[in-house]
Amino acid sequence: MGERSMRVLVFSHKAEVREAIVNAVGRRPAADLGRVEYVEAAGIADVLAEVDEGNVDLAILDGEAQPTGGIGLCRQLKSEIADCPPIVVAVRRRDDRWLATWSQADAVLVHPLDPLTAAETVADVLRARRVPVVNG
Repeated sequence: MGERSMRVLVFSHKAEVREAIVNAVGRRPAADLGRVEYVEAAGIADVLAEVDEGNVDLAILDGEAQPTGGIGLCRQLKSEIADCPPIVVAVRRRDDRWLATWSQADAVLVHPLDPLTAAETVADVLRARRVPVVNG
């Protein structure tokens, strides 16, 4: 059974942070999931356009992005988008996990990113988002 690839948006104003997230999660975070196609965004306008199009299965937002961080952006998306995709927020300090929870993030990653934890977290969120195929 072939799984379709899943589209994951990665947002940070820093290319090296986007690269670290992509490398930590990998192209296939779990054997039972399809491959991941990454869409990178360096600005808020790009994030809003991608999410508004409805082609994003998951967004990973850098909580430390400038000038607008992923925590505030997550809260905005969850409040304004009716069928908002799940969002994972990456924070720098473990103590900032509560802010990500306040933002209504579906999951939180903490830098430095552990590849096993990052892949497992993203896989769990993607599994929860999957729509079952109905035969008939």
